[in-house]
Amino acid sequence: MPELRLPYGDSTVQVELPDRAKIVGGGNGGPRQAAVADQGAAVRDALTRPIGLPRIGELVRPGARVLIAFDDPTAPSFGPVRRLAIEAVLEELGQAGVPEENVRLLCANALHRRWTREELARILSKELVDRFGDRLQCHDAEDSANIVDLGKTPSGYDVDLHRLAVESDLTVYVNAACHLGFNGGWKSVAVGLSTWRSIRHTHTPDGMSMSVRDNRMHEVFAEQGYHIESTLGRRIFKFETVLANPGTIASCWAGGIDETRQAALALISSLNPPRRESSHGEKADIIVYGVPDWSPYATFATMNPILTLVSTALGYLGGYIDALGKPGCSVIIATPCPEQWDMEHHPSYKEVWERVLPATKDPYEITARFGEEFATHAGYIEQYSHGFAFHPVHGILATHPLKRLRHAGRVYVAGADDPAVPGHLGFIPAATVEDAIREAESVHGPDATIACVRNPGG
Repeated sequence: MPELRLPYGDSTVQVELPDRAKIVGGGNGGPRQAAVADQGAAVRDALTRPIGLPRIGELVRPGARVLIAFDDPTAPSFGPVRRLAIEAVLEELGQAGVPEENVRLLCANALHRRWTREELARILSKELVDRFGDRLQCHDAEDSANIVDLGKTPSGYDVDLHRLAVESDLTVYVNAACHLGFNGGWKSVAVGLSTWRSIRHTHTPDGMSMSVRDNRMHEVFAEQGYHIESTLGRRIFKFETVLANPGTIASCWAGGIDETRQAALALISSLNPPRRESSHGEKADIIVYGVPDWSPYATFATMNPILTLVSTALGYLGGYIDALGKPGCSVIIATPCPEQWDMEHHPSYKEVWERVLPATKDPYEITARFGEEFATHAGYIEQYSHGFAFHPVHGILATHPLKRLRHAGRVYVAGADDPAVPGHLGFIPAATVEDAIREAESVHGPDATIACVRNPGG
């Protein structure tokens, strides 16, 4: 029988699989992109050869007011790309007669939490954080004094934008990573610098998409973005990045938002086949994978059962269920999923777990019954705006991957510290992956086809 080590929280677990099990590699498919030899040179080269727009120095007059917005730490980009891009932009601005005192830095955290100065220093450098002082801030989607209503798009999408992006003579956005087709492009601005009123048009159980091709979510973002540029009467300058690994740039581009996104998508498309399932052959009855102790929403924070079992296991890793599994398949995930709650950063999540999920596991019903209540919860909003908590509606958004249960017939959780934790979601606890496979075989038959993902997300 083949043996394999699977991610299991902050460690791994050894599993023994039946001989007929098919082991598939993790990651996004396709070859890895090589890392650039000199990240600073790559950044400067992109800025000197922008696509779709002139160089930054030609877009501003001496003494102009400039905003540089950037991806928050939830973007899994841990190298120096943000700092390198910001410093290179500042150099171009200085050469054009824009003093650094006229530049503001804005962390585009949308409905994510505010970040401490120490946390921002981890992605920007302490020197840059100290240098900018109070000219560096985090976006607050509930701060009405700093939000401008730009009206509606032709399709009726609301468009709100941070006041600094409206009033600055030029806005430059530094995107630190593109994960498939999920982020980058107009999402950076239309979500990162906006409000729930604007974001709600895409952040639904069916609205979010990682598709590299024909991404319906980005069609909405683009319409909102075109409305922004039309209303402001000027374009936004973008720095777009595809990483080779979490710390190093593979390729980067500068210029217009549409143009840089298309360049990034062309590269990403070349690394990923049109259909993820095309290389996996026949769909399986049983899907097996491990769940690491990871979520972008737990950066500098702690995981909780919703992040582990729903957002990561069924969301970020849930594409394997659709790609590998037959309708009605059994999904086996290995995770200790301890019941722990980070009440500083995720206060609304515990209430979603204790009050919302016992009422319904249907993400569409959750949104309809509880979405507005959490989106306007005064106490949680206070913690978002003045503490370091995620916006309260984020706890509701984290339940959206439960829609995978419309494809998967059942979910087994192998190795849970407390079986009651997966049981709270209606998932089936099992002591080991091997026990879970035997239970799933009692449903699908002793010859059930099995696909095991070696390193999901790797």
